[in-house]
Amino acid sequence: MDIQAVRRSYARWAPIYDLTFGRVTGAGRTRAVDVLNRLGGKVLELGVGTGLALPHYRPGVEVTGVDASAEMLEKAREKVAEMGLTHVRELREMDARKLDFPTASFDHVAAMHIMSVVPDPEQVMSEVARVLRPGGSLLVVNHFARDEGALSVMERAIAPLADLIGWHSDFHRATILDAPGFTLVEETALPPFGMMTFLRLRRD
Repeated sequence: MDIQAVRRSYARWAPIYDLTFGRVTGAGRTRAVDVLNRLGGKVLELGVGTGLALPHYRPGVEVTGVDASAEMLEKAREKVAEMGLTHVRELREMDARKLDFPTASFDHVAAMHIMSVVPDPEQVMSEVARVLRPGGSLLVVNHFARDEGALSVMERAIAPLADLIGWHSDFHRATILDAPGFTLVEETALPPFGMMTFLRLRRD
């Protein structure tokens, strides 16, 4: 899956994202934002999408959002304007593999349902390590492939459709956990049915 396939896929999803996939991903988004509201500071939200999380950050948390889809960002900007979300510093169209930010410029990074979407997650993790200050947190919410059972068979079966559906169904957690420069702090299965997983990692 390349970046243009991602953009085409999410251009199709943008008009209906909030009412479809957005609802399924609510638990993970709530968990991540609750943690970030306690931590405070400067937050980079990768794959900000239509901005579903943006209204839930508390005042004083400075949020920068990036996304590769112009159509998704348009929806996010509408939310910011309509709701007067002054804690949102900026929303920028950007490839997460090439983040246009200085080294160690964020206290925390949120990657909610993006790591199985990007073409090169290892490079994204490298960029996150670069822009995240030492001691800062990376919060990941994602679906990870199962090693056994009926769902694992289905995940492998639909994996070739990644360009069409917009994400890799066979994405493995080791891609995140084996990235250099991070230590796992928390791992929690999320409802419904543990389909999504919340990971909290500390930048070494």
